[in-house]
Amino acid sequence: MILETLKLIKKNIALRCDKAARDISEIKIIAVSKNTGLNLINQAIDAGIVDLGENKAQELSEKFPLIDKNVNWHFLGHLQRNKVKQVVEIASLIHSVDSLRLAEEINKQAQKCGKIQKVLLEVKTSDEATKYGITEESELLEIASFCLNAPNIELTGLMTLAPFTDNEELIRKCFSDLRKLKTMLCENAITISELSMGMSHDYEIAIEEGATMIRLGTAIFGPRDYSKSWKEQ
Repeated sequence: MILETLKLIKKNIALRCDKAARDISEIKIIAVSKNTGLNLINQAIDAGIVDLGENKAQELSEKFPLIDKNVNWHFLGHLQRNKVKQVVEIASLIHSVDSLRLAEEINKQAQKCGKIQKVLLEVKTSDEATKYGITEESELLEIASFCLNAPNIELTGLMTLAPFTDNEELIRKCFSDLRKLKTMLCENAITISELSMGMSHDYEIAIEEGATMIRLGTAIFGPRDYSKSWKEQ
């Protein structure tokens, strides 16, 4: 079932890439496996998924030793500083760096692990009060500059979440704003390549606006029952 679903998703990605004059090889699918049981996760891996995304440090730590296949773990959720060590020990890429203090803690813990931690800076491009992320261009430059000079951090790009809405114009603006911020950083000698944007309901628009990573949960795994833990799914 997941194999067929992924075939359809990849076909749709290819169509969007053609429309935007992009190469499909530029797009990385991150399967958002939060609150998803091991059976479905293993099905996705067998179908070709190599990048898994989790939103909670505890769930990431619980699942990590149970998946004995070669995958890259991405941390996508809001990260508290007291959970940084837990995440740095596992994650290939942290998508949600939204403050200087968090970046400093990641550098500190990565140094203890003897690791160069790849990160994305999370930017708040919508007006939603529930969203996290950097809001000021000056703050973005400050955190990006710190990451550029931090010995145990590698800044590779930016991440954002568009609002869950049917307003395509609003969604597109969030993604184009992030792309423009990437250009701004590159013009300030902070060279980055990744744009993590687009989820199950809006990834087609994100691809047209330059996404290099799309985060798909429901589109791959179907709806999750959040009244149960991932172990019960």
